Amino acid sequence: MTRARAARLAPMALAGLVLAAGAILAAWFIPGGPVLRLTPLDGTPPLLELPLEPGERFTLRYWHSVDKAPIWEEHSVDATGSIFVEEERLVMFGAGMGELPGRGRLTGRGSHQVIEGMHWPLGRAFVLRVGSPGVDHTILWRDQAVNLSALVPGQALEVSAPVLGWLPWRLRAWRPLLPGPNRE
Repeated sequence: MTRARAARLAPMALAGLVLAAGAILAAWFIPGGPVLRLTPLDGTPPLLELPLEPGERFTLRYWHSVDKAPIWEEHSVDATGSIFVEEERLVMFGAGMGELPGRGRLTGRGSHQVIEGMHWPLGRAFVLRVGSPGVDHTILWRDQAVNLSALVPGQALEVSAPVLGWLPWRLRAWRPLLPGPNRE
């Protein structure tokens, strides 16, 4: 390569390096988003952390301890980390259960009764006392199921959705590869 040609290419190579460095620096500041976090109240590290998109739903499924019927509580998390109950599905209303006036509408879906359109705020966290095996408190997230009753029966867990302000690029780089809304 001639010196004249190298002199012409050097500014373009430098501009390319500056643009690449700028893109890497900008990627560092991309917001991370909410993370579903289940933390034992005994002070031990989180049992489960799952990335969520704002508005994405997760379900808590369990068996009613008296009526032995399954219940699904569908929750959402907004961009600020607030948690909402969106819907409850059940085979039948059990002891201590029922429709709450002003919180959603009761409909049927196949063999299930559904209270939909609830959008009932729970705040930024709630405590879940995990039932014993047989109650099978299970988190359903994307296409995965985590049976909490098999892992920590009888323990109290704080269920929260903190918003990670900035995810390190190493974690963000893998996030699109995780299953999620519009990614399957």
